[in-house]
Amino acid sequence: MSIVRRLRRDCPWDRKQTHRSLRESLIEEAYEVVETLDLNRMDDLREELGDLLLHVAMHATIGEQRGEFTFREVLEGINDKLIRRHPHVFGSRRVRNAGDVKRNWEALKMDEGRGSVLEGIPRALPSLQRAVRVQERAAKVGFDWKDRRDVWKKVREELEEVREVLDDGTPKRREEEFGDLLFALVNYARFVGVDPESALRGTVEKFIRRFRLVEHGLRKKGKSVHTSSLEEMDRLWNEAKKR
Repeated sequence: MSIVRRLRRDCPWDRKQTHRSLRESLIEEAYEVVETLDLNRMDDLREELGDLLLHVAMHATIGEQRGEFTFREVLEGINDKLIRRHPHVFGSRRVRNAGDVKRNWEALKMDEGRGSVLEGIPRALPSLQRAVRVQERAAKVGFDWKDRRDVWKKVREELEEVREVLDDGTPKRREEEFGDLLFALVNYARFVGVDPESALRGTVEKFIRRFRLVEHGLRKKGKSVHTSSLEEMDRLWNEAKKR
């Protein structure tokens, strides 16, 4: 904290930062941590966790200087929360498994004054991830499908509604129906044990790898994607898939 306090005093750039101005870079650092986890790069993870911790220290220092809160209060707050929400560890409550722990956690949050089980899910989360969190919260209180076959029927139902609005629907209606279809697919992914955010991220990376191979193949022929036909690119794409 002493280094961050000095930066806030002596560095013109650090001195002018606010909670708001650091928002985007905080999100970026969190995603860089996630990327190192996905790639299983522990040395990079150590470094990225440090970058993320720097943001915590910066926000705490800004809060301290503005009289909002101190770093000590941040630590005390999370310590108190962890103890309060783990009565099976720090108290006498008994649990049988991780499911009991999750249910207790949500019940304790409601006891702390939340008006809805869906309260507290950040709007800034990626939409797929936020959809999963919403569905998980609802499921924890029993608002959920019983059989994944019924969930798949819902996916097919939403797909049919998308087909209908493609032929006869306003842009707003098409957007709404596509949203319903995506939400249903997220729900099905949850039922079959797939993280849709990770699944889509993997598919995007796979597309990028294959498309770069297409570009590389075209360059070897003295061409580019701007001067090639779809048929040429498609042949190279199929070769990339075989690799």
